[in-house]
Amino acid sequence: MNPKEPFLIHYQGYFRNLLKWEDLDRFWERLRASEADWFVYAIGEAPPDRPATKSELETFVVEVDALLRREHKEDYCGIVYIDDPEAPSMAKIYDPNNLGSVCGPGFGSPTLPGWVLSTLPPTDLPAAFPPPGNRRRWWRKLFGG
Repeated sequence: MNPKEPFLIHYQGYFRNLLKWEDLDRFWERLRASEADWFVYAIGEAPPDRPATKSELETFVVEVDALLRREHKEDYCGIVYIDDPEAPSMAKIYDPNNLGSVCGPGFGSPTLPGWVLSTLPPTDLPAAFPPPGNRRRWWRKLFGG
């Protein structure tokens, strides 16, 4: 993985938390009004090789919004991060059932989001941030390899 790749550089930059559900609603509005091409990347799947169509993007927004509101049983959002509230070009959307250490520095590998929306072609994030060596050694000890 090339650490100088534009997607990875941007991904590791500063992001703002959308703390309120109303903040998320505003982001969806900006996303829908955007003229940019957006890639919709589900972490764990192969990164997309083309931007989503407007229809695919709309389907994703409707479905992920419903999932977040249904499964994140809080009166606040707090699990979506965007690079720029006024002109977003990347968003990290964390899975409510796999939050790990989203807010803190964590230990070892960072907790990856469930989904990334980006105007840059995405990079395979699990390959860019492999689990710590001690976990691989533990796994190999259990199952060989």
